[in-house]
Amino acid sequence: MNKLFLVGVLALACAGCAQNTAQEVAQTPPQAPLETSGLSVPAGFKVTPYADGFQKPRFMVVAANGDVLLSDTSAGRVYVLPDRDKNGQADRKEVFASGLNQPHGLAIHNGYLYVANTDSVVRFPYKSGDIKASATAEKLVDLPTGGGHSTRTVVFGPDGRMYVSAGSSCNVCEESDPKRAAIWVYNADGKNGREYASGLRNAVGIEWFGGQLYSTNNGRDGLGDNIPPEGFYKVSSGDSFGWPYCYTVKAGEAQVWDTEFGKKNAAACQDATPAFALTTAHSAPLGLAFYTGKTFPQTYAGQMFVALHGSWNRSEKSGYKLITVDPRTGKVADFLTGFLKNDKASGRPVDPVVAADGALLLSDDGAGRVWRIQYVGK
Repeated sequence: MNKLFLVGVLALACAGCAQNTAQEVAQTPPQAPLETSGLSVPAGFKVTPYADGFQKPRFMVVAANGDVLLSDTSAGRVYVLPDRDKNGQADRKEVFASGLNQPHGLAIHNGYLYVANTDSVVRFPYKSGDIKASATAEKLVDLPTGGGHSTRTVVFGPDGRMYVSAGSSCNVCEESDPKRAAIWVYNADGKNGREYASGLRNAVGIEWFGGQLYSTNNGRDGLGDNIPPEGFYKVSSGDSFGWPYCYTVKAGEAQVWDTEFGKKNAAACQDATPAFALTTAHSAPLGLAFYTGKTFPQTYAGQMFVALHGSWNRSEKSGYKLITVDPRTGKVADFLTGFLKNDKASGRPVDPVVAADGALLLSDDGAGRVWRIQYVGK
């Protein structure tokens, strides 16, 4: 056989093999990285990566078309993470906006994407499917800066108004700026702002569900490993939640006086609204989401999922997991664990959201990725 002919045949055969291999790869679902092997979820659930390679991914919001938008505080960016082929993994990472000042909370409302920077709330024109911002940011509200707790969160209520939370400037102190350790409410354009609730040391997660505003909170440090426990709150207009004078030690019961701070007497705590549920001290609850999808078992419908970011000053670390909180009974249960092993953390959960397909997404600023949790059956 002519050698040149034989070489040509082999080359065509190899090209065909390469083409077939490429097709097979394209048809094969991406495999979860080894890190997922150590994560534990209830029977019937599966954890896979949704997107990766971020600096400090924080809060997310899901657009009407299913696109996921994600803030990255360290990068100063908001990303769009589309999954147009619906394979359960982001097709790509698109930078929607950059040059932001520690962007954190995100909300979509009436043709705008709202971004809570550390020093302001801004908005961009936005419609589902947008990949890049079409205009520069419009500043709506100035927010206090400096001290501790730099993240800010923004959500919209059923009344169409904008709710913004900002943490305290300190561990425990009397604030001079009423916007700190509080939730404020504004018109959608940032006007007519007023205090909605106070005494929340660091309400990183706020979310409306069933006409009720819910909040997570990070309790004070310096009172040992177990005091005060972290709390979850039902927030109504005019509520005061006790900080810096009080804290909850038993869910639903009257708060106790923080004698270590001692600026006032115990009577200051009588009218403070207690937490309706509690979890381990210093576990740092951040984002929350109520399950409104259709693919989880019915027992999860309406349950509150909360990301516990994890402790930094506890002799035995706490948190580093995703939990459920029953908004009716206050019962707390583990859902996703495995980030903490032998007192070493491989990830730090930040914010859960319900994806368009019913899966639950979870940002992780320890590993720089977003996880996807789906029910696949037993």
